[in-house]
Amino acid sequence: MSPDAKLQKEAMHVLKLTSRTFYIPIKLLNPTLRKIVGSAYLCMRAIDEIEDHEELQSETKQRLLRTTSELLKTKFDDVAYKQLLHPYENILPEVTLRLGDWLSICPTIFLDKVQESTSIMADGMAKWVEKDWLVKTKEDLDEYTYYVAGLVGVMLSDIWQLFDGTKTDRELAIAYGRGLQVVNMLRNQEEDADRGVHFIPDGWTRADMFQYAELNLNRAEDYIDSITTKNILLFCKIPHTLAKRTLNALTGGKEKMNRTEVETTVNEIVNSL
Repeated sequence: MSPDAKLQKEAMHVLKLTSRTFYIPIKLLNPTLRKIVGSAYLCMRAIDEIEDHEELQSETKQRLLRTTSELLKTKFDDVAYKQLLHPYENILPEVTLRLGDWLSICPTIFLDKVQESTSIMADGMAKWVEKDWLVKTKEDLDEYTYYVAGLVGVMLSDIWQLFDGTKTDRELAIAYGRGLQVVNMLRNQEEDADRGVHFIPDGWTRADMFQYAELNLNRAEDYIDSITTKNILLFCKIPHTLAKRTLNALTGGKEKMNRTEVETTVNEIVNSL
């Protein structure tokens, strides 16, 4: 096995360990898109693990995220990145420690876009770590969900256009990412509260958050409807449908969909296209 093929195999393995929701649709992409989107997802997951880490102090998270953001603005210096993380390498996960590897599997023409998006996200995450994730208004919620998810939608839209000319509405792409994120927030609300994180704006109820999620997921349907490339359409439909069904499960008092329900949903989508 060539070094490139070995690294790609390792990337998919780490992806499977870190995300049940995105491993499936990424695996179903054609080989080129699988490299691009797999690289992008792992890079963003790498910084997400810093933001969410339970053992790192707030000041440390801010410094790691902001320095990583700067490193991503030019040709990535993996040696400098490893030196940055060295004091924390025993507590940080593999997906974070290997950011340089995930960048290296991305086809060159798409690399600048992946680095730029990850850099903006890292800086935005640092800003919200500094704020202790205190969401007080709808505008706060919009801003936070843009940095951690809406930005992913924008990046994917740029990737689709670079790949085969597929054009999508950026605002709808933001709603796509935002909708998925808010479903996760609702699913993890108690867990977040236990660690002192509060994503619900002042005066809002849980029902208001459900409405916000539904609004964005409905707008995401318009985003998906504008896509004609079957492989890209399949990728976008799977997380969206899983999010909608998870929202229904939460409404019915369940914590999440079970594995069988997820597999059935994916098979339905694959067979419908």
